[in-house]
Amino acid sequence: MGAQIAAHLVNAGVPAVLFDLPAKEGDPYGIVRKGIDGLAKLEPAPLGTKDLAAKIVPAHYGADLALLAECDLVIEAIAERLDWKRDLYAKIAPHLGPTAILASNTSGLSLAALSDAVPAELRSRFCGIHFFNPPRYMHLCELIAGPSSDGAMLDALEAFLTTTLGKGVIRAKDTPNFVANRIGVFSVIAAMLHTQRFGLGFDVVDALTGPAIGRAKSATFRTVDVVGLDTTAHVIGTMRDTLPDDPWRPHFEVPAVLAALVAKGALGQKAKAGFYRKQGREIQVLDPGAGDYRASAGVVDPEVAAILAIAHPGEKLGKLRAHPHPQAQFLWAIFRDVFHYCAHQLASIADNARDVDLAIRWGFGWQMGPFETWQAAGWAEVAGWIAEDVAAKKSLAAVPLPAWVSGAKVGAAKGVHAPGGAYSAAQDAFVPRSALPVYRRQRYPDPVLGERFDRGTTVFETDALRMWHLEQDVAIVSFRTKQHTIGDDVLDGMLRALDEAERGFAGLVIWQTKEPFSFGANLATLAPAVQSGRWDTVEAVVARFQQTSLRLRYSLIPTVAAVRGMALGGSCEFIMHCDRAVAALESYVGLVEAGVGLLPGGGGTKEFAVRAADAVKQGPTGGQADHFPFLRASFQTIAMATVAKSALEAKALGFLKDADVVVTHPHEILHVAIGQARAMADSGYRPPLPPVGIPVAGRTGIATLEMMLVNMREGGFITAYDFEVALAIARVLCGGDVDAGSTVDERWLVELERAEFMALAQDPRTQARIAHTLATGKPLRN
Repeated sequence: MGAQIAAHLVNAGVPAVLFDLPAKEGDPYGIVRKGIDGLAKLEPAPLGTKDLAAKIVPAHYGADLALLAECDLVIEAIAERLDWKRDLYAKIAPHLGPTAILASNTSGLSLAALSDAVPAELRSRFCGIHFFNPPRYMHLCELIAGPSSDGAMLDALEAFLTTTLGKGVIRAKDTPNFVANRIGVFSVIAAMLHTQRFGLGFDVVDALTGPAIGRAKSATFRTVDVVGLDTTAHVIGTMRDTLPDDPWRPHFEVPAVLAALVAKGALGQKAKAGFYRKQGREIQVLDPGAGDYRASAGVVDPEVAAILAIAHPGEKLGKLRAHPHPQAQFLWAIFRDVFHYCAHQLASIADNARDVDLAIRWGFGWQMGPFETWQAAGWAEVAGWIAEDVAAKKSLAAVPLPAWVSGAKVGAAKGVHAPGGAYSAAQDAFVPRSALPVYRRQRYPDPVLGERFDRGTTVFETDALRMWHLEQDVAIVSFRTKQHTIGDDVLDGMLRALDEAERGFAGLVIWQTKEPFSFGANLATLAPAVQSGRWDTVEAVVARFQQTSLRLRYSLIPTVAAVRGMALGGSCEFIMHCDRAVAALESYVGLVEAGVGLLPGGGGTKEFAVRAADAVKQGPTGGQADHFPFLRASFQTIAMATVAKSALEAKALGFLKDADVVVTHPHEILHVAIGQARAMADSGYRPPLPPVGIPVAGRTGIATLEMMLVNMREGGFITAYDFEVALAIARVLCGGDVDAGSTVDERWLVELERAEFMALAQDPRTQARIAHTLATGKPLRN
């Protein structure tokens, strides 16, 4: 965990020193170097690019404690043993600078107890910072004050964790397991208990408790396998040992099946066996009745599936409660008990209901938090059902719901979320979001149920996109199509938006209200023309795509793409033609057209040819360098349909420019993008002049790339048609049938790109690939 936190720090451009124990034999840095080297092997990748591992400074306690004097923030991430942490604090405290912050990454130990182990002069600078695993990808970070933590320090840390590290920060109270694990682990305990009560298979429970109810694909028992059965047992034991007054404490015992698996070393994914195991290609699940594994099936009863398909949450929960099938009763029981537990614990674990809901969404991958789900289903009615079940001794604890649940304030709001804020049981009031200045950067934060934010002023709106603005000087375009795909309607809207922006605005930002940025061209709208052989129509669409990209490049106002999530195909070409991109770290950008037997035809292939020529011109030989090293990288990126696994990798692959901005927090990209557009406008923006005299590799470059392709084809790495598609890409990148060293202009490359695109589109093998992808969502290798 410590190595992965260090990895995320260097992703964000923060220098990091990673400490570990000195090795007893050989290189004293052996243990810490092994931890750093291991980052490259982990999936999902902790590092934005693998070369960032070199930015982490290895250190060990035997020789390098003096390095701590220059560190502003020291994060302890050792095992959850209070005695070990106490010993570590005593060792490092004398070496910390006078303003350094010391934080523990504990997942649930008492901050008060930890603070007692810290020297008195350091306690005001001590707190808890609980990252969730894996720290690069999990949005949640809990910030926990110790008894003496300085308030201004906590505010500064929250700003740092939010903007610099991109986290969703929840201020947790100093109670065992804090917020997310307290509720999330309880939900796992409840699911385990009711699995046994209703006699359901582990695979059936996972089929019920994953996407079917808006939760993560790993559901319940697969999640336990991933986390580790021993870790889960430890966390349950911690709740039992540290929560003596919790009414649900009798249930905080490690279930017998879990204890038995831990005893025999079946610890889950890390031991290749737990509740599940893989035998060859077959996924098997434990059958506790038989004491052995069987093939995993996980079938949801059709009647229960029909209830889960009901859109209205209240109707759905009511029918689950009323239906006699064990699967339906199981689902109602886990919803009821989590609602009950959250209501009872709200005052003690969190400031307000919003914090609980966001913590569970960000930390456990639920689409809606428990309070949101309850309120959406009908607050008063569900509260009545819970009370009835408590009276009937069906729930896991006999305690009544707290009085505030049916009190006047919550009753008037019909729940805990209202326009004025979220309910705080400790304050008996609805409280607004944090007023810290850092949150002004989030024009549209992650909303909870019922929250509405200013939609801005609409300039024009169609079925395909909306042009609008928040401030008069910078316009924003947001797509409205499914997955934000690009068809004729989006192209028309983009061209109109560029016209409007040039007439009345200082800049234009492309930003989507939610992920993805875009899945690229809408092949479904183009497929009928392809199938009927209306090639003039197809070519007109391709030409319009190229025109739109070039308008983004040469518009009289600065254009900025604000990117988060997937940005594929044609949308990547838009990004490449904007003056600037502002990309969230978790942006996955790529030109994927080769997978359907095409080449990037919206200016993307042309753009890589131009950028390769620029790289040659800027080389140490002043433009006389060999094209091939620059072309090969671009060629492989396009031909292999490579998708960057981060915005940092997108820069390395050439999808983003050096001047493009990487923002760690996805909800800050619009703020930064507007600022970038305004800054360019304020500096007297003029569009770039079209490139002239573009040197190309010509026939020689094509032949060189073809030789590489022949080897790949003969080695079985690509199919015969992959070869032909890649060769078409090579022809555009090399400038076509011209001599090596010839110079061409941008128009030549645009027309060559379109001609090669059309030749591929008319090939039956490409048409088969398109049809297969549209039908199955998967590529066809023909």
